[in-house]
Amino acid sequence: MNPASTPGTPGGDASGGTGHALTADEHAEYQRLRRAATVRHRRARYAGATVLLVLTLLLAPLALVATWVHDQVADTDRYVQTVAPLASDPAVQGVVIDRLTDRVVAQVDVEAITAALTKTLSDNGAPPRVVEGSKSLTAPLRSAVHSVVERTVTRAVTSELFRQAWEGANRRAHATVVNMLTGDRQGAVQAEGDTVQLDIGAVVDQVRQRLVDAGFEKAAAIPDSDRTVTLFRTEQLAKAQDGMRLLDVVGTWLPVLTLAIAALAVWVAPAHRVMVMITALGVGVTTVVVLVALVVLRRVYLDSVPATTLPPDAAAAIFDTFLRFLRASARTLLVVCLLTALTAYLYGPGRVARGVRALAGRGAAGAGNTLRRAGVTTGLTGHWLAAHQKWTTGIVIGAGALALVLWNHPTVGAVALVLVLVLVVPAIIAVLAAAQPAPDPPD
Repeated sequence: MNPASTPGTPGGDASGGTGHALTADEHAEYQRLRRAATVRHRRARYAGATVLLVLTLLLAPLALVATWVHDQVADTDRYVQTVAPLASDPAVQGVVIDRLTDRVVAQVDVEAITAALTKTLSDNGAPPRVVEGSKSLTAPLRSAVHSVVERTVTRAVTSELFRQAWEGANRRAHATVVNMLTGDRQGAVQAEGDTVQLDIGAVVDQVRQRLVDAGFEKAAAIPDSDRTVTLFRTEQLAKAQDGMRLLDVVGTWLPVLTLAIAALAVWVAPAHRVMVMITALGVGVTTVVVLVALVVLRRVYLDSVPATTLPPDAAAAIFDTFLRFLRASARTLLVVCLLTALTAYLYGPGRVARGVRALAGRGAAGAGNTLRRAGVTTGLTGHWLAAHQKWTTGIVIGAGALALVLWNHPTVGAVALVLVLVLVVPAIIAVLAAAQPAPDPPD
């Protein structure tokens, strides 16, 4: 008999190596202290998980917006992709056509043309009725000029050449600003200290070569010194560059930090699956708040823009175009959150979840039995898949989540594609596991 166990010590618990048996009262006190320590430990985990969850919910919308702002400010390709549809939008084209037409017509002095025509007719002895009639040609002539100019401008603005020029101008302007804010010395416009300089070296080289080609051989001696022109000085340039560096850090690492805090909250919580559901639904709610805020912001923006400055349809097109990627990202995040919460629920003990899992298991078993009856078996591979089915399913789900994390600007379509793969691959694995050879009957 174990000397640390006696009939008077339920469960045979010892005193931790002190050499004597615990009495019933000591055993009860030990169990009470152990339960109290367990409760304190669980409470601490719940408290820590709650704090991490709150941080995740606060950082998630900030990370979403910061990523969008970083893409628009620092990524020239993304910016051009954002503004490119404006060149083809009918409302925006209408504004451009009207303003260009008015500006061109304003440069035409119709009154002077009418006065010159009247003077010419009078000097050449035209009948008085004709001379007087020419004075009333101002309005028809202005209308004719306006029609001709508007027709010409419309053809230009609605052409493919305008869209190409629009994209090219935006690309060059954005790249110039980015180079200036990042201190990159590529391009013609460069930042040096508190000055913005224009590098005219390429222009000087071209002019010198053209002069030499035209016969001015002494132009080859033009020196290479002083090839920059200072455009302006500003004490705010350093602050703008610091802001650009901060935006680069925040836009890149804030989403990673948010995801890490969310994963830590799930790990700290005693009930991991429940915390996954709570975190996913919480982030989904904050995403809905962002979408609602965008709707409110759109209404406020449209109400603040006077119709004389910008027509409502053009203002709406500009707002929707600039924010469409932010709206698309929010919708994608919302779909991911809902799918994550649904997946966590289906792995739980609920009646519906058990029914879905049972139905899927019966379907996979039926498909596997059909293959086995047809003479198709998976051999050792099927045995291995059956023994490690939970691991393989977890790896597939993890691979799908990693694909979405690494996907550059995922859309709802990308999420749907990953979802289909995550559903199909485990189903195939389950069928292959069910198609393993039947065990040999015992002798």
